[in-house]
Parts: sequence; structure tokens; C-alpha cells
Amino acid sequence: MTVLRRRVVVGVDDGAHARPVAELARLAQSHLSPVRVTTRSGGTADLTSVLAVMDLAIASGDEITFEVADSPEAPALLDALEAVLSHR
Repeated sequence: MTVLRRRVVVGVDDGAHARPVAELARLAQSHLSPVRVTTRSGGTADLTSVLAVMDLAIASGDEITFEVADSPEAPALLDALEAVLSHR
């Protein structure tokens, strides 16, 4: 199985706090395959788990990587995930 990865620099001022993490989880739950997030320091979490992602303490300016199994919907999902955390 091929995995698509997208590196994102977190641009939201407050980092990955409750509201954007809940949106990430909602997007990940709409996808059939597992979606993971990995921090530069090696922390990883299932993106459907709000608490697991919050536990990563992702801050503004951090580089993270989203990972999802390749599928026809995967590029659009990665675009949507990136949009949640990349805007200021």
C-alpha cells in the first residue's frame, strides 16, 4: 500500500488547539483509511483521536507530516488538512 505524505508548517497562531484539532479529526473520520500525524520530534497520533493529537502539543511554527493511504480522495483530504493548520 502506497502512503501519501504532506509536510505542513503550522501557521495558526495558537497552534493545534481544540477547534482546529476537532476539524482535523472530522476530516480524518470521513476517510476510509487511517490518517496519521507525525511531529518533527517523532511523536505520532491517529488523526481521528482529538485527545491523542492534542497530546502532541503542536505549536505555531512546528513542522508536522500528515500520512494517508493513497486513494482517489487522498490528495483532496491532504489539501483540506493542510488548510486547517496553515492559515493565519
